[in-house]
Amino acid sequence: QVQVAESGGGLVQAGGSLRLSCVASGRTPSSFSLGWFRQAPRKEREFVAAISRSGGVTRYADSVKGRFTISRDNAKNTVYLQMNSLKPEDTAVYYCALDTGRVHNPSNLRTEYDYWGQGTQVTVSS
Repeated sequence: QVQVAESGGGLVQAGGSLRLSCVASGRTPSSFSLGWFRQAPRKEREFVAAISRSGGVTRYADSVKGRFTISRDNAKNTVYLQMNSLKPEDTAVYYCALDTGRVHNPSNLRTEYDYWGQGTQVTVSS
């Protein structure tokens, strides 16, 4: 069994920053890519960012490019999402997910991911 756990959410003013963390534990495979998704009230869960096993390939949603940065520490099985210049429209529950099927080319499709965390709330006030 694989467990995925997010942390680091909270309340921040517009223009501020937060860093989310996600740890994968349990029977984690040797190689996998990791992604962040988010879901705002009454909206579909949407892709935010993803990173390959090596960390050399990253993908971002257009809405966060230039503001968010995804990174990972394989020794700790941890992925981070540094969020800067936050906007009220970034308010959502943020989910971390693990994709065992893709290693070098991380996906932006929710259906590709096998294991999900419970999510962490990010609220940006105006």
